[in-house]
Amino acid sequence: MKLEMRKVVKSFGPRSVLSGLDFDVAAGEVVSFIGASGSGKTTLLRCVNLLEPIDDGAIFLDGDEISQIGRDPNPIRRRIGIVFQSFNLFPHMSVRQNITLALTRVLEKSADEATEVAKNLLARFGLAEKLDAYPDQLSGGQQQRVAIVRALAMSPELLLLDEITSALDPELVGEVLDVVRELKGSGITMLIATHEMNFAQEISDRVCFLDGGRIAEQGPPRQIFSQPRDERTKQFLRRVQALGKT
Repeated sequence: MKLEMRKVVKSFGPRSVLSGLDFDVAAGEVVSFIGASGSGKTTLLRCVNLLEPIDDGAIFLDGDEISQIGRDPNPIRRRIGIVFQSFNLFPHMSVRQNITLALTRVLEKSADEATEVAKNLLARFGLAEKLDAYPDQLSGGQQQRVAIVRALAMSPELLLLDEITSALDPELVGEVLDVVRELKGSGITMLIATHEMNFAQEISDRVCFLDGGRIAEQGPPRQIFSQPRDERTKQFLRRVQALGKT
């Protein structure tokens, strides 16, 4: 699965969020986006998943333009999983129901088949005993892991992770990041918007610094964090380091 973004523009009213963004992702690549709040990280992910329509440019999956006006987004979303910072689990549904809902309704699996998928994934990520628990019975870290499992249950070709640790207490961050480390080992393609600089440095094949809706600099993690070339990247990393977030 190859993702291409060509001169993508997205604005909200007078505010330009993505400004002619060009970007490619190869199959199996893990790319992290860093940058100040408002730099366009979340909007970029939402545009890839067609949750936000773009104003100009084009987005391609395997050479197929998925951003065309009027195109049904649902077949595309079956190929692209997304996990939000706020979990977005259905509070009135058990973990089993949260995970199996799309499997039965969208992929038309039987209830038994869907439950087997849920059980296997929950066991993989240390949540086997939570199958029939409800979200309010789980810690924040457990809820986020369930949200990741729900996305993985659809067997996506591309997984988008949007600031998945930002709503968690510091002591719960590690258990969610461990899940992402395990996923990297499985070879799934991932785009990650994150404020966790150490994690971005560890997990990524490539790091992109977004500034003003453009990729100001991109490269291997070691180069971006140790020898950034763009002045804005240098300023951002100095500020983050001063705040003790690296």
